[in-house]
Amino acid sequence: FCGECLQPCLQVPSPLCPLCRMPFDPKKVEKASSVEKQLSSYKAPCRGCSKKVTLAKMRSHVSSCAKVQEQMANCPKFVPVVPTSQPIPSNIPNRSTFVCPYCGARNLDQQELVKHCMENHRNDPNKVVCPVCSAMPWGDPSYKSANFLQHLLHRHKFSYDTFVDYSIDEEAALQAALALSLSEN
Repeated sequence: FCGECLQPCLQVPSPLCPLCRMPFDPKKVEKASSVEKQLSSYKAPCRGCSKKVTLAKMRSHVSSCAKVQEQMANCPKFVPVVPTSQPIPSNIPNRSTFVCPYCGARNLDQQELVKHCMENHRNDPNKVVCPVCSAMPWGDPSYKSANFLQHLLHRHKFSYDTFVDYSIDEEAALQAALALSLSEN
């Protein structure tokens, strides 16, 4: 993992691996200098402007590339194939509209939140809590995203209401997904 991705895991009393969620000893984290060397020597074209950039600098470039940001902002809104059959519980937090964590703008749905943040907070370096994630039963209202805009663009491309059963916990949902996947193959 890159240091930026691993850093939030190190800021809790009992760190968990961001991939497998197993506990690990932060004192045993080692820098992968060979990987770092490779990332600094290989170049690839940006998916927006096609400029050749070293892989070590690609994340930074993509987050500031106007063409990439324009492509992400113009992504079509997700529309479910069929409406959800789950009843809407009355005792849950609002998961339809959100407040901008930067300026407090209210009543933004997921796509409006993305658009608002891209237009108004593209260069804001502050780490903020994702209002979408914190509204979820498994969300951590104190976790701050290192790169909130990229988080929004990658993690919130669809509405959770279409795919999530809020009455079960994350582990049960994972087990159900695995069972369904195995039964389909």
